[in-house]
Order: sequence, then structure tokens, then C-alpha cells
Amino acid sequence: MTLAIMLQGTASDVGKSVLVAGLCRILHQDGLKTAPFKSQNMALNSGITPDGQEMGRAQIFQAEAAGIVPDVRMNPVLLKPTSDRKAQVVLMGKVATDMDAVSYHDYKPRLRQQITSVYQSLAQEYDALVLEGAGSPAEINLRDRDIVNMGMAEMAGCPVVLVADIDRGGVFASIYGTLALLQEHERWRVKGVIINKFRGDVALLTPGIKQIEALTGVPVLGVMPWLEVDLEDEDGVALQRGKYLRTGERAVDIAVVQLPHISNFTDFNALAAQPDVRVHYVRCPDDLRESDLIILPGSKNTLGDLRWLQESGLAQAILQAHRRGVAVLGVCGGYQMLGETIIDEVESGLGTLPGLGLLPTVTRFAHNKTTTLVGATVENALPGLLSGCAGCDLAGYEIHMGETTRHDGCRPMLWLNKDGARVADGAVSGDGLAFGTYLHGLFDSDAFTRALINGLRQRKGLAALDIAIDYARYKAQQFDLLAAAMRENIDIDKIYQIMQQHQEQPC
Repeated sequence: MTLAIMLQGTASDVGKSVLVAGLCRILHQDGLKTAPFKSQNMALNSGITPDGQEMGRAQIFQAEAAGIVPDVRMNPVLLKPTSDRKAQVVLMGKVATDMDAVSYHDYKPRLRQQITSVYQSLAQEYDALVLEGAGSPAEINLRDRDIVNMGMAEMAGCPVVLVADIDRGGVFASIYGTLALLQEHERWRVKGVIINKFRGDVALLTPGIKQIEALTGVPVLGVMPWLEVDLEDEDGVALQRGKYLRTGERAVDIAVVQLPHISNFTDFNALAAQPDVRVHYVRCPDDLRESDLIILPGSKNTLGDLRWLQESGLAQAILQAHRRGVAVLGVCGGYQMLGETIIDEVESGLGTLPGLGLLPTVTRFAHNKTTTLVGATVENALPGLLSGCAGCDLAGYEIHMGETTRHDGCRPMLWLNKDGARVADGAVSGDGLAFGTYLHGLFDSDAFTRALINGLRQRKGLAALDIAIDYARYKAQQFDLLAAAMRENIDIDKIYQIMQQHQEQPC
């Protein structure tokens, strides 16, 4: 029978996704064919499988940690919020519908059989499955129709380890309160606790650990220290805390505009891995003053975020920076915003809005969603910053519902390789200071990223750096660092024992 274990949290953003990735890496290192599984993920960071299905980025990087190809079965339900009350529902990699929270809660029971079947199909193919919950299992208002926490653990027939974040404070209260709110048959399923993100001497925690174990009867399996490992964030919660990537003195400053509905900001992790780059997220016009490159990222509410840009003063600040000679890049929704006009009769109901006007393009939204992995090549003989990137090969993915048309004379940024044909993508302004593309993940292509950064260096009078960051190898090293830290600080033998002793037949 397949070994299985589920990590649930005392709250959102306690580190479940990272610990699941680490456990997948450990099981992979130990020779087990392992896969992650999260029945329902709510996030705007998504990616594409080789067969063109959309799934959460967290399960993609967990699959990478396990040394396997991502499979949409690892995340059968993806919710992509479009507002505070509404989300796009992606089922098995394809857009199903848009729903408000109440409608989706009523809809969830219809998903149970499909989720169970998907889970069982994975269990037949893998030696071990590492499941991830969402939010907290103590959300008692949602329990009757739960499909992602204890409801999922019951469907899978697997034990649970509870993850608590000590960095936010009140860790023992959160552990005790969570367990106290669970029903008796749910508490029975919790076989251990991991305290995460600890800073300091773990000996200071010993009295509290002994007392919480006595109060709850659940052993603490380990205390994970705060780790400086560079792994993807699951969603925008990290940005709400004011996330900065690679802060400090760096030769090149890149500002990513933190849109209210920012999506796929994992695009910029590879930029932040460069030794001479500071990547930071901005919501204030003054934060653009020292930037060498401004990036408008993807958005799940393009027109709403465009209106926010204008109302916040950031649109005017971007235009002023551009007039000073600062380069501006738009990715996906950001690319659409750089154009002259966006016509939306599908997504937001806002109709037609003028864009920033930095690219001679018009975007019209459509019902059909493009989701595909794709290779690309940078257009030759482009002006300005992209001149050093000419001919660079790229690989990435598309996720968008709009079609953008360039005016006559406007050159594309890339040529996509689709079914043996070359398809133009993106646009570049005449002076080369504004450019955009639909291609997510473009910075994972090492040669392109270094050429772009060296172009920024040279514009500042700095010499180009002859370095090569192998980003795929860099990510693998981060997974190994995480796995080593977990082996050092968590009782992995006990986790194996829990999986082996607690084996139920899935529902």
C-alpha cells in the first residue's frame, strides 16, 4: 500500500508548502517514487504541465523537489481570486467557471468523488504521497464540506502532522487551540507537530514543548529553524508582509510593481538569484526612484489593477521614470497594460480603458484561455536594452485570456515555437525602452537573463559580468539544503514510522 502523510497548518503561510517540498525531496533521496498532492489550492501563482494543464506553482515546485514531472492530478482544484468575493475555478487544469465564495462552498460536495478518484490514481503509481492542507483544519465554519484539510485526510485515509509558525507569535496557543477545535476522530488523526520558523536557541522552547505535549498528547516531532533557502512562495501572502528579494547593496536595482491582484510573481525568483541584482516589490511611486528596470507583472484582474495604477500615482511615476530613460518590461497582464488600449467584455466588465501607452498595441480579452509550455527566441537586432539578447533561446509558458495586436511597424519581442511554426509574441517600442511579452518563466533561461542584466550594467557604466547561473541547478541545491535541514531538526524516522503504522484504505 502507498505510504501517505498530510501536513496541515495552524494557519495560512505557516510554511506547509516548503515543508512538503522538503519531505518530497527526502523521500526521493531515500529511493521512494514520491508525489505531492493538494486537492484544492487558492493562489494566483500557477504554471503549466507538459500537456498544457494549469496547476498551482507550489505543487509544481514540490514535484520538482520529488524529481518528477508535474501532473495536474497533484492539484485537481485551483482557485484564482479575481476579487475579494469571486474566483476563477480551474478543474483538472481547465477553467470551469467563476464563482463567489458562497456558491463554491455549495458546489464543493460535488467535487469529492472526482478528488478521491484522482488521489487513488496517483496512489496506484507512487510509493509515497505527501499531502498538503490549506489554511487551518480548525475553520469550523467550513468543516461540513471540507475537501482540503481533515475532509481530505479522511478521503485519503492518511495521518496528519500539524505545522505551526512560531515567528508570528503565540505558537503554543495556536497548537492547543487548533487541536481543541478538532472533533475527536480528527484529533486521533494528528500524529505529530512541527514548530516552524524558529529563531534563537531551541533549548528555550523545551519547557513549552513538554507542556504542550502533556496537554494535547501529541508529540512535537521537531523545531525547524528560520531558513534562508530560496524557494517559491505559494501565493501573495508573502507579498502582503512586504517581501523583498535579495535586499542590500547590489549593482542593478529591479522594481516589480506589486499589483493588488499580482499573479505569477515567481517569474522573478531567477532574477533575484543573480549575485548583482536587487529585486524588490513596490506599491509607492517614491520606491521607483533608484530603479534600473521596472517590471509590470501578471494580474488576475488586469483592468482593475490598471485603474489602481492610475489612482495610486504609480502609472504617472512609471511614465516619468520612462522619460528619464528607465526601461519598463511588462509580462502577461503587465504587457497588456503597457499598450494603448485594453478592451474587456469578458473578465471585469469595466469595458475599455486606456493603457499606459508605452507600446503601440491593443488588447482584446477573449473567453478562451491559452495555457501551454513553449520555447522561444528573442527577435534579432532589437534596439536598446534588448540588443544584447538577440537570438537568445528561451523556455516558458503562457497563461492568458487576451489577444494583443501590434500596430504596423511595431516589432515583436519574441518568436514562439508552436507546432513547428514561428509565432510573433510581445512588442518592443521604437527606442527599446519599453517591451512586453506573454511568456512566463522567461528569466529561468540563464543566457537571456544574464544578457539583460549585463545590458543594465553597461547602461550604468559598469562592466558586464562573465558569470553563468545555472538556475535549474541552483533550485536543486536549494531543495537539498532544505532536505538536509529537515533531517537535522525533525525526527524523519518517526515520520516514516507514522506513515508505516497508519495505513488505511482510501475512501
